[in-house]
Amino acid sequence: MNLTRPELFDFHGVSMTNVFTDNWEKIQNFQARPDDILIATYPKTGNMWVSLILDLLFFGKTAPERQTSIPIYERAPFLELTDPSVGSGVDLAENLTTSPRLIKTHFPIQFVPKSFWEQNCKIVYVARNAKDNMVSYFHFDRMALTQPEPGDWNTFLDKFMEGKVVYGSWYDHVNGWWKKKQTHSKLHYMFYEDMIEDTGREIDKLCSFLGLSPSVEEKKQIMYGVQFDNMKKNDMANYSTAPDMDFKISPFMRKGKVGDWKNHFTVAQNEEFEEDYKKKMKDHTLQFRTEV
Repeated sequence: MNLTRPELFDFHGVSMTNVFTDNWEKIQNFQARPDDILIATYPKTGNMWVSLILDLLFFGKTAPERQTSIPIYERAPFLELTDPSVGSGVDLAENLTTSPRLIKTHFPIQFVPKSFWEQNCKIVYVARNAKDNMVSYFHFDRMALTQPEPGDWNTFLDKFMEGKVVYGSWYDHVNGWWKKKQTHSKLHYMFYEDMIEDTGREIDKLCSFLGLSPSVEEKKQIMYGVQFDNMKKNDMANYSTAPDMDFKISPFMRKGKVGDWKNHFTVAQNEEFEEDYKKKMKDHTLQFRTEV
């Protein structure tokens, strides 16, 4: 795989790469439909996990063949991606024949195409504690050849704290969406740690938000399908069919745990991070857990 990794640049105040900005006008002019569901997260926060849950909730019973024949990144296309080997996310989203259309994004709140707000679409946002998020992002950047070179762990830690990674500052991202949630009733804000702790409970909350009531049997099948080890083995969910990832470096789905940061942070790094966190985490109503 001899892909040239993209360079990071400032885009409207957010660190981005051309992979997610080349199609900017088309992305911003995307026409959402009232029943579209947007799945939004900062990178490496469980976007694929929630996409799979939603796909099973809506189509697991009516179109089970989807689960074994279409990769999740085609069932829930990545809106802002422009990748010659996968195609344009906008085109993939526009060509979806499902209702609702499931569409994923990593955009910060201010980049979301305005039609999603105009159509009053339901939006599911997932947030993950910064330390585990950073560890997962580091390993992802090592293996995803569409991402800038991460450098070593120390280097990446500094970049993450400064917001010099693709999609910018974790703080701006989770806070921006949290603030929006306070005024937008169609936004369901979830936490990765809650999902790890009790997946069934969080699926119930999601169903309540979406107005769905799956049978006990359906829920059992969904719970089975979205267990981490089962997703990791599922070629239609684990991104093993994606052309721009080097699985020899790291799998796309690595551990799916809360607290793995303890295996990466030194005591000094943790102290430095905690100091920085206190300064940047302004909204104390937004609380994260770093262990479950």
